[in-house]
Amino acid sequence: MIVKPKKYLGQHFLNDEMIAKQIADTLTLEGYADVLEIGPGMGVLTKYILEKPIITHAIEIDPESVEYLQANFLNLAPRIIQENVLKYDFSNTFGTRPFAIIGNFPYNISTQIVFRTLENRAQIPEFSGMFQKEVAQRICEKEGSKVYGILSVLVQAFYEAEYLFTVPPSVFIPPPKVESGVLRLTRKANYSLACDENLFFKVVKSAFQQRRKTLRNSLKIYNLSDNLKANTIFDKRPEQLSVAAFIELTLAIETDQYPS
Repeated sequence: MIVKPKKYLGQHFLNDEMIAKQIADTLTLEGYADVLEIGPGMGVLTKYILEKPIITHAIEIDPESVEYLQANFLNLAPRIIQENVLKYDFSNTFGTRPFAIIGNFPYNISTQIVFRTLENRAQIPEFSGMFQKEVAQRICEKEGSKVYGILSVLVQAFYEAEYLFTVPPSVFIPPPKVESGVLRLTRKANYSLACDENLFFKVVKSAFQQRRKTLRNSLKIYNLSDNLKANTIFDKRPEQLSVAAFIELTLAIETDQYPS
């Protein structure tokens, strides 16, 4: 049985054993005993994860791929979850246990997978896998760059982000039109922010939604006091602010709106 990649699921099956092993080897195995592979397809990456001293789980939305995996990976079969990862309640499998995430992620949902990881950051100490190259670079980018954006700031507030290596289109079936990039996110030892975290998410998104404007203009919705708006940070555009500066900015807005 051969599973054909489905365009509507954004499937591009990895067809290079060496790269599959390299991706599996990005797992440090520190701080967790379980790993969840997202979108295993025909299991090219899966078999190398199964070699690790860790409990492997896989989540796959495609019934045909699930059938193939159950027939070819008997030791994994009880831990294959046929669900949509964007809607699945991870506690059904892991309870409150920590787990890592790994995968060759479908391009069309890769950003949403990152946001799901951020939502569940208390349980996910490590995340590694393959993205469209420009998305992987954006996640790992620092301030001052045109590609630095919402994803860069939100991820780097809680995780150390490393761009590991580039993968050419030729190693996939079918070959995508762009290069891919593998990254690893390692949760910070202290991943709680010194500001209201919900407000932080809102401020970062508001700032970058009008990225060409200064913060004084893009953050008007917060009805800031004249005193706060006089701060020189509001003369800047969002890509000029580091993650630490965004945390300070959120704290200043929080204090301005809810003075003690």
